[in-house]
Formats: sequence, structure tokens, C-alpha cells
Amino acid sequence: MERFKVTRVNDDLNSSSSNGNAEVALNISELNMRKNSHTVPVISPDRRKFSFAQLTREALPRLDNYRISKRALKRPSLGELHGEPQQKKEQTAGDDQPVKTHAHFKLGWIQGVLIPCLLNIWGVMLFLRLSWVVGQSGVIESLIIIAISAIVCLITVSSLSAISTNGEVKGGGIYYIISRSLGPEFGASVGVVFAFANAVAAAMNTIGFCDSLNDLLRNHGWKIIDGGVNDVRIIGMIALVIMIIICAIGMEWEVKAQNFLVVTIIAAILDFLIGSLWGPRSTEDIAKGFTGFSMEVFKKNLKPDYRFSEGLDQTFLTVFAIYFPSVTGIQAGANICGDLKDPASAIPKGTLLALLISTISYVCFALFAGGTALRDGSGLVMDVVNKTYPYNFDCVANHTCQYGLQNSYSVMQLMSVWGGLIYAGCWAATLSTALTNLLSVPRLVQALGVDRIYPGVIFFSKPYGKTGEPYRGYVLVFFVSATFLLIAELNLIAPLISNFYLAAYALINFCTFHAAFVQPLGWRPTFRYYNAWLSLFGCILCVVIMFLLSWVSSLITITIIFALYLIVMYRKPDVNWGSSTQEQTYKTALSAALRLQRVNDHIKNYHPQILVLCGSPHTRPPLIDLAHSITKHHSLLIVGDIVNGKLSHRRRKEKYEDAQKWLEARKIKAFYNLIDNVVFEDGVRSLIQASGFGKFQPNIVMMGYKADWRTCNTRQLETYFNSLHTAFECRMAVAILSLPSGIDFSQYVPEYKEQTPAVHFASEITSSRDEFASKTLKMMHIDSNLNLEGMVSSTTSITTPQSAPLPNLQKLQSQISTNEINYATQGGSKVPKDVLDAMNVFNVKQEKGTIDVWWLYDDGGLTMLLPYIISTRSNWANCKIRVFALSSRQHELEVEERNMANLLSKLRIDYSSLIMLQGITEKPKDETIKMHLRMLDGFLEKENQHNEGSVSMTEFKQLEDKTNRHLKLREMLKEHSKNANLIVMSLPMPRQGSVSAPLYMSWLDILTTDMPPILLVRGNQSSVLTFYS
Repeated sequence: MERFKVTRVNDDLNSSSSNGNAEVALNISELNMRKNSHTVPVISPDRRKFSFAQLTREALPRLDNYRISKRALKRPSLGELHGEPQQKKEQTAGDDQPVKTHAHFKLGWIQGVLIPCLLNIWGVMLFLRLSWVVGQSGVIESLIIIAISAIVCLITVSSLSAISTNGEVKGGGIYYIISRSLGPEFGASVGVVFAFANAVAAAMNTIGFCDSLNDLLRNHGWKIIDGGVNDVRIIGMIALVIMIIICAIGMEWEVKAQNFLVVTIIAAILDFLIGSLWGPRSTEDIAKGFTGFSMEVFKKNLKPDYRFSEGLDQTFLTVFAIYFPSVTGIQAGANICGDLKDPASAIPKGTLLALLISTISYVCFALFAGGTALRDGSGLVMDVVNKTYPYNFDCVANHTCQYGLQNSYSVMQLMSVWGGLIYAGCWAATLSTALTNLLSVPRLVQALGVDRIYPGVIFFSKPYGKTGEPYRGYVLVFFVSATFLLIAELNLIAPLISNFYLAAYALINFCTFHAAFVQPLGWRPTFRYYNAWLSLFGCILCVVIMFLLSWVSSLITITIIFALYLIVMYRKPDVNWGSSTQEQTYKTALSAALRLQRVNDHIKNYHPQILVLCGSPHTRPPLIDLAHSITKHHSLLIVGDIVNGKLSHRRRKEKYEDAQKWLEARKIKAFYNLIDNVVFEDGVRSLIQASGFGKFQPNIVMMGYKADWRTCNTRQLETYFNSLHTAFECRMAVAILSLPSGIDFSQYVPEYKEQTPAVHFASEITSSRDEFASKTLKMMHIDSNLNLEGMVSSTTSITTPQSAPLPNLQKLQSQISTNEINYATQGGSKVPKDVLDAMNVFNVKQEKGTIDVWWLYDDGGLTMLLPYIISTRSNWANCKIRVFALSSRQHELEVEERNMANLLSKLRIDYSSLIMLQGITEKPKDETIKMHLRMLDGFLEKENQHNEGSVSMTEFKQLEDKTNRHLKLREMLKEHSKNANLIVMSLPMPRQGSVSAPLYMSWLDILTTDMPPILLVRGNQSSVLTFYS
């Protein structure tokens, strides 16, 4: 007995790919069993040592099969599994080059989310404004302000966590999250606003640092210039430059700085809490309003006491607007999600914990400040000695107090054990928040530039170094922050930032609501503690708060977002991110199609839905252009392509892509449908019966006139003729287009020239594309979400991500390009101008002239409706409609003309003139008859002879009157419409079993030869026009 044998396809199975798709063929040898032998075949030990994955072509489920990057493993295609012949792919330069990757510093949830969020939340307001908030609003309303802010943030964090856990989150922070959820229009507009808000927030926190430092210098009698705004500007610019340098050095240095800062802030918080419990250390502290814990003081501070401060009369809303930026750090972790080890897990865990810790700390600060400090303090020890303490300071009456919750921003320094530590904590809080903002903005700008949403930010997205640091982005954020830093007034900047952040939070909540409400199949967040309606409430709450704080700022913010939205809508970036907006579009279309199915047809709502039989679209441009002139903005257009031979899946896909590319470049809104492995006649029937669905089905078949009917073989002629019968059998209307130059341009090859908008990189980028491309591969570690090519791959429409090559830089640039079609001959030479003019005859503005409608027979009104629709297009605005109709009674010509005019008036068809035709039954001229006989030369049978595809004398004589009418019509056409821009005429009806293909084609030939563009139309005898309202 022979055992099973394993034949290796690869020489070394151990070197097979990690997904185990080694190609191994099992050849089972014939089993020569000995007579009366009962031995059972035994598997060879050599075969047992192979794993199952090495013994099959099938791919086992693996994570790497689903990546969209160069690390992705390629599972076998369906064709490979099916055993189909494989076509070799052309290998592009660089395909076999290994991708160089570099290790990149990745952050966990504590270092990457918790600490940045805490540092961003514990900002300038904690040490410089929270005591003032308690003084103005009292303890109760301060807690309400903190609670409202916490509720807004909690809802937003839950929404943010849901989005962040619905798949892998890449670089770009809030921009990436919103753009991939709601689409590039929302994401890009909010991303720009959010980047701007972060840059301004960096300036605000730097101003807070300068204010605190100036306060310390004043206490020691020091100043640089004036001890005021000028000192703030000088110190702030120096601090801003140092922070930008720290950020540009890299994440490792920034993390080290954060660790030091957070320790300092925690120490300052403990210093304040211990000092509050300890109580005042001197009479001077009491005179300045620090009493230690006192129920009397606490009760006095419960209620609000809004006063004139910071240049305006304070209210609950104005105080809320100044406080709210102190909780806007919840997005700090999401802003640098590209630098996190596991963003989906880190963002919810770290952000929620940071929000909880910061909210508890704010509540404690409000309670401690309200229970231990007075609203006003004179700072005079004599007031305490004279027992005017605690409420009757003289300065209260004349509003000259310089200390206390209402008047001093340094209350926390007063209440602490050591005031120096509070200063250090304030500086750490302000600088850390500014540092986090400065770090996030360049990465957000880089993500916008990589996606090429806005041309202006592409320049700032260039990566540098092995980690892809956006140094140009740092320069941009420096100048933006420096501009607002020069204002040097903290309370002027805070309300503006509040509106920007609230707008971003509203969009985050709306993203989650929209995704959860639409419920696309891809919406499967691992974070379960969210609710769609709660997210909607959070969105509405953010918008309401925005307008309550400042309706002017809110309108400005919304206007900016709307303008940025319109820019993206106008540019139409070629991206496919699987947003919920796309899912909503699909469901809306499906729902509308199903509802439309239940709507009965009505003449007033008739739509000419055209199936154009043109083959590959680029071969017959005029036919598609004219069809599109009819269907544009009104109805369905399907481009039908019938291929006689059988096409492979890849070839079919290529034809679909080529057709779609041509249609998009031509700006034609149509669907392409391909039928292969059928003869033309059967293909027409298949396309008519299978194209469209529901109410979206073609009701008109449009094709080109077969100009070579006299020279083609008989089978081709019969097939063309039978396709007309097929259309009529399916109760379709038919339209045939004839042009003097013909409509077949298949001998010319289209070339697509990409026209890129005026977007330029720096000279060094444009001059060295290869260098730039190599830099993009080195932006970050391959797992990094700021990898340019990884991000680009998510912007492209990918049918099979596992088999699609990673887009290169040229493909990235083509996403923002518009295509211009240039044609060339098969040999590559230039196409003559007259040929190009013939191709674009219906794609250009028509000269002043007429559209002549020869409405000879009533087909339901389609012959009249189509030219009317064409006349409404801008290209045909200079053309007037002239109507020609037959008169049945010569002696009643005026009556018939009046009746026809009345009909056109009731149908509301605008026309310039109406001409009633007489003498249609008269004999045509001899030269016309001879011309027709020359057309039939070779097709007319001789007596006692019968050839297939010929016209018998019997048929010719029986249809002589009908033939003569068509000959007479030709003479009338030459008389009246020789110079028309377009002729639309009733198509002669090919009666089955009555007229042969050659005779019928001779009728069409006699009507169209040496004529302007002519469209022969025959409706399906159902009314498409009505004069009823």
C-alpha cells in the first residue's frame, strides 16, 4: 500500500506567510490494496508535522486580514479559491520594496489620557477664577454651574467614548472622530474651529500664567515695564516660545514635563486644602477675608451677590461663560489619539476618570472657599482689632475692598499653607494646559492636511523626522496663539472659547445620536454606557447654552462652521469613510424607493427614464450627452453595454471603473450596466428587463442609428432590427439618434488629464516628490495613527481592502483633482479638431437656431415632450421650437392648425411657429425615388429568387405607398429643416411580419441622410402629457 503524498508548492513551508496560506496541493495516489488485505491507510509522519493552515488554500480568520495598511495580510481571492485562471498583475515600482518602520513612543491610558485631561481641565480657572466664581454666584449657584458643566461634559464623554470604541481611532483627534462618523463636511469644519479654539486656549492659559507671575512680582515690588498688560505680553511670548520648543522636541519630553507638572498641581491642591483646614495664621490673613471654617461665613456665601466686575454687570450666565473653559479639557486624550497604544480603551477610561476627579476637586474648592473666606476684605489689621470683623469693613460700603472672594484672584494663595506652592501649582496648571493645546493643534492640522480637505492647511502638514513631527504646524499654532496672547485680557478670551468648545461638543453628541439612530451595520461600539437620546439632549443643551451665553458669538461660530462646511461641500473630496451620513443616505434612498413603489403612476409625474445602448461610454459621447440633456436633474439614465464574449471578474471591474471615470469626468450623472456573454439581441432584452428596480426602471431605449447597415453582414442587420422589436415588445419607447458625422468614435482612446487646483507645497516638496513620499513612510511607527499612508488608505473607496494596494502620493493628489478628457488615436496621435467637434456636438452651447419637432403621429406625446425638455437646458437656450404636423384634410387646413395650436397651448408647450404639412400622399420626385433605389441596391430580389436578408418584390410593392410617404417626408425635411440645430421626428413603426430589416433601414436612411442631427422617437402609445391640473 502507498501512503498519502504531500506535494509542496513552496520549497520551504516554514517560510510561508503568518496567516498560514501556504499553497499546498494534495495528490492522493492510487491505493493498490493487496488482495484480502485489510490494512488501513496511515497518514505519513511527514504530513502530520504540517498545521492545518499549511494544508489548505483557505485563510483562517485573523486580525491582520482586516488591516488597511501595508501590514495587512492578503487573503486569497474568490477567483483563486474557485480555481480560475489568474491574470498577472503589473508590478509597480516600489511594490517589492520593504516598508521601513521606526519605533515610536506610545502612551498608555494614564500618561496619554488621564494626565493630559487633568492637566487640561485644571487650567487657569482653578487657581485664578474659581474663588471669584464663588464670590459672585455663591456656593449654591457655583455648584449648579459646576453641575451643569459636568453634565454637559459627562454626556459628551459618553458620546465620545462610544465613537472612540467603534473601531480603530486614528490621528486627528476630534476632527478624525467627527469626520469618520458624520463625514468630512462636519469633521473638517469642526476640526478647524476646534484647532482654532485650542490655539486660543493656549494663549488664554499663558495669559493666566503671566497674570499669576505678575501678581507675585507686584507683591515684591518688581515689574518689567508697567506691571500690567505689557509685562503679560513680554512674559507670555517667552513662555510660548519655550513651550513650542518642548512640543517640537517630541512626545517623550512632553510626557516628562507633564509628569512634573501634574505632581506640582496635586501638591498645590493639597496645600490649599490643608491650609483651609488649618485656618488663618495671622490677623492680617483675617483682615484679608480668610476666616477659617465658619458656619456663619458659609451661610453668608450660600446666595449669589452679582456685582459689576470685569467691565460689565455679572449674571449667572456671564459667570458660567467664564467658568466653562475650566472643564473643556475632556478632549485632551482624544486630540492625541494617534499616540495612544489602545485609543478605544484609553479614551473612555481615562477621560471619565479625569472628569470625575476634576469635578470632585472643583466641588471641594467651591465648598472650602465658600466656608472659609469672605467676599470682601480690607486687609487692614485695625478693622479686626476694632471688631468690625467679619461683615462691617469700611471698604464694603464704598466698594474699595481689595481682598476677598469678589476682589482678589489670589485668595487661594492666602488660604494655603505656603503661598509659593500655590503659585507653582497655578503655573503648572496653566502651562500644562497650554502645552497640551499646543501639542494637539499641529497634529489636528496635520490630519486635515493629510486628508487634503482644505488646501490652505496642506503646507503645514509636512512631516519631519522619523516620527513625522509637524514642525510647520507648530509655527502656525505659535502665530495664532501669539496673536491672542497680545490681547492680554483673560476674561475677554474665555467666553469666545466657550462657544467654540460647546459647538464641538454639540457635534460630538450629534455624531453619536445620528450613528445610534441610523444604526449602520458598522455601528458596534464596545462602550455600552451611552444612550442615543441622551446624546441628542446633550447636543441640544450645548446649543442652548451657546445662545444663552452670547447669541452674537454663537451666530458667528455657527456661521464659521457653516462656511467651512460649504467649502468642503463645494470641493467634494473623494473620500469614503463609512460615515453615518452615508448610511443615512442609503436608508433614505431605500425608504423613498419603497414608498415610491406604493405610489400610483400619474401623467403629471412622468419621467423619461432612458436606457442608452452605447457600449463603452467613451465610444459614443454624443449619444450619452443628448440622453443626459433629457434626464439631467429629472430622471434616471442607465448606460447599457453589451459584450458578446465572456468577461473575467477583473475585466468586468475594469470596465465598470473606466465607465464611471468617463461619466464623472464628463459630469454625467448616470448608472453603468454591463451584460456579457450574450448576443446583442438577447443583451438588449436582458438590459430592458433587469435594469433598475421598482419605479426606477427605464421606459425609453435610446440607441444610435446603424449607419453601416448596407455593408454589415446580414446577421448584424437582423440583430439590430430585432432589438427594435424587442424594445416594443417590452412596451418601451424607442429613440434613434443620427448625426451627419456618425456617432461611433470607438477608434479613439480617451486620456484623462488631472487638473489639480491651485494648491502648492513648499518648493522642496514639489521638486522632490520621491523624497516626500519616503518621508511619509517614516512619519511614525506603523501602528501609529498619524502614518500618512495609513490615513490616506481610509480616505479611499476600497471594495476589497485586503487586496487593494496602498494608495501612493499620486493617488492622494488625484483625490482633489478634476479630470479633463483628451482623446487620441490608437497610434497616439492627436485627434483632428472636426472629430472633437463632432464628439462634443451636444456638450457645447448651441448657436442661435431652432429645434424642429416633426410630430407626425400621436405616440402619447413623447415626441413633443423630449424636445421641450432639451429646449429648457442652458446649452439650448438660443434655440426655439418649431412644430410640424400633418394635415389630414387639405380643405380644412385652418381648422386643423387651430386645433393643433389649441392642443399645444393646453399642453403648455412653448413654440415659435406651427407649420401644417400638406401633400404627404403625393408622389415624390424622381431623384428621391432613384436615391432610395440606390440604397436598396443589392437587397431587392430578382424574380423567382429569394435570398435571406433581402427585400422581396411583393413586399416592396405592398409597402410602396408607405415608402413614398417617407420619401416625401425627406423632401419636406430638406425644404423646412435643412438648417435646424436638431430635428426630433416620429420614428416609423416597424410592423412585425410586414416589413423586412433592409426596407425599414432604407426608410430611416432616406430620412436621415445629409440631414442635421435627427432624433427619431416613438413613444409606447401611453400619454406622457396632460392638460389637466
